[in-house]
Amino acid sequence: MPKVIWFEIPAADPERAIKFYEDVFGWKIEKWDGPFDYWLITTGPDDEPGINGAIMTKEMGDMVRDTIGVDSYDDFAKKIVKEGGTKLTEKMEIPKMGIMGSFKDTEGNIFAIMEPKMD
Repeated sequence: MPKVIWFEIPAADPERAIKFYEDVFGWKIEKWDGPFDYWLITTGPDDEPGINGAIMTKEMGDMVRDTIGVDSYDDFAKKIVKEGGTKLTEKMEIPKMGIMGSFKDTEGNIFAIMEPKMD
């Protein structure tokens, strides 16, 4: 059964959001070394239940988004559209991570699916 494997929190002021989540929950937050502003959140040890996520700028979207891990991107993309969802982005490969894309559900919520490919 597919599970939520990642979350993204939008922030108008990422530094303020980082301070908030570090101070309130003790999360470890580090700037991603990539081509856009994105901060990786570690919510706890890997051997404990839970998922990690990121803080993104509001230019990337203004809704909290979840990413759901799937075993076949293409199969689930078809199911999403068949059941009334909308494809928002084309399928894209994230190097060393997997294949992902964004969708909108029947209630207007945005989410992504990812077929992990750890090489």
